[in-house]
Amino acid sequence: MAHDVLVVEDEEDIAVPLMRTLEREGYEVNRVSVGAEAVSFAVDEGPAVVILDLGLPDMDGIDVCRQMRSGGFLGGIIMVTARAGELDRVVGLDVGADDYLAKPFGLAELLARVRALLRRSGSTPAQDDTTVTTSSGLKIDAGSRRVHLGDREIALTAKEFDVLAVLANNHDKVVPRETLMNEVWDQNWYGSTKTLDVTIGRLRSKLEAAAAGEKVVAIRGVGFRLETGV
Repeated sequence: MAHDVLVVEDEEDIAVPLMRTLEREGYEVNRVSVGAEAVSFAVDEGPAVVILDLGLPDMDGIDVCRQMRSGGFLGGIIMVTARAGELDRVVGLDVGADDYLAKPFGLAELLARVRALLRRSGSTPAQDDTTVTTSSGLKIDAGSRRVHLGDREIALTAKEFDVLAVLANNHDKVVPRETLMNEVWDQNWYGSTKTLDVTIGRLRSKLEAAAAGEKVVAIRGVGFRLETGV
């Protein structure tokens, strides 16, 4: 089955060749040009990947991304923008983007980043139907790609789930940063490793908000460890 890609871009000269390239690669492509419609489409239709331009006519792409995530969209989001500053990249990742691509960009690079997101979006790093339940009662089900605490589900994005799955499979052990990047983002990842830190930050916040009893501890210069809080 072809993966659905939503292109959110108001400039015809950028959107048209991008859509044609994606369609030639076998993707089913939809396009919207305003942020409000993009939020509704992502939340209602659930495309596999959203390619999101930040410079939209009706609202800032950062707000579009934030509203997609708050509305429950868990697919991949690649932000595309002329803003190249470090602060913009961090803010974009912090509100839920998985990757950030600065204009001008090559279509081959964008396709590679889409493939990298999709490569992990449909399967957990464990590659099986293993269910891990921690001593605090947090249940990570690789088969359904869902996380529960008792009868409550903790909604995670694809990358947040994959990071948690790797850490849970190595509970109380330190997982090196390189291992997480290779297993979750692929050895051929094109983007910055800062996306790992931002994903960890979002995962921590969600676990804390759910009172999950598990915390992700950073081991400076090494990696991260999932452990049951005291």
